[in-house]
Amino acid sequence: MSAPAIVANKSGRARRVWYGLRGGDEVAHFVTFLFAASVLLMTAFLVYELWVQSAESRTKFGFHFLATSNWDPVAGDFGALPFIYGTVLTSILALVISIPLAVGAAIFLSELAPPAVSSTCTFLVELLAAIPSVIYGLLALFTIVPLMRTYGEPFLKSTLGFLPFFQGPAIGVGYLSAGVVLAVMTFPFIIAISRESLMEVPRDQREAALALGATRWESTFQVVVPYARLGILGSIFLGLARALGETMAVTMVIGNDPSIHASLFAPGYTIAAVIANEFAEAGTSLHTSALIEMGLVLFLVTIIVNALARLLVIATSRKGTAQSA
Repeated sequence: MSAPAIVANKSGRARRVWYGLRGGDEVAHFVTFLFAASVLLMTAFLVYELWVQSAESRTKFGFHFLATSNWDPVAGDFGALPFIYGTVLTSILALVISIPLAVGAAIFLSELAPPAVSSTCTFLVELLAAIPSVIYGLLALFTIVPLMRTYGEPFLKSTLGFLPFFQGPAIGVGYLSAGVVLAVMTFPFIIAISRESLMEVPRDQREAALALGATRWESTFQVVVPYARLGILGSIFLGLARALGETMAVTMVIGNDPSIHASLFAPGYTIAAVIANEFAEAGTSLHTSALIEMGLVLFLVTIIVNALARLLVIATSRKGTAQSA
């Protein structure tokens, strides 16, 4: 290539770059790329810091840390099993209570309710999702705990007391009360995402079922809900992620006992609660490292659960888009 051609080529490239900068395309692309990359960098930084700061605990206890139940800051002996048990148990209780109610409400709001009622209730659901967790905790102390102590737990003990899950004194605070609070908190999340997934179902699916003689409920139950099942499952995973990481509301009603109990009436502990209660008062570097390691475990579990939920919601949306096309 001759020298004039090279010069002309460079001049043309420089001109295109200049026009792109002047129009804002290149600048906007670079700035937005930095914003998107910052999310990944922040996540990687958090994982790195948790991993580094928990090195002392991981070195001393290894995987034994996750399988033992002794928690003695004075003796320097730490085991995370009671906190993992409490976190998993309260989250499962929350889902058992909230899933039927939330999915049923989502079906009503998306398929059966009049538009005005659906819009109003959807706004209220979004409002519930925005309430700070400490407010839920305060309300639970003055409502759920007394009700569970006076009515709920005695009733369960008298009817299902032959099971080990419903034995022991009814004191109001414990796994069951924490599960109920988490159910109230996860309820709006499951409703909102499930409703969006149901709304993504193409209208043709409903009309085809109705044209074949199905009733409105048969169309909803046999066509719409199965079509949106991945999105509904994704909403459940998002609710689970919220329940796993909840701190203040659970701390206020679970009893904060680092032991493992079969009874749902007994007090317990969760990972988020013990970190909130003990981190500021940790007297040794090993104690602090053990708390940080539990935070690392909770962080990784939450990331995995949220990723699975998002993938299921995206799969439902793409399925609806493909069918509509």
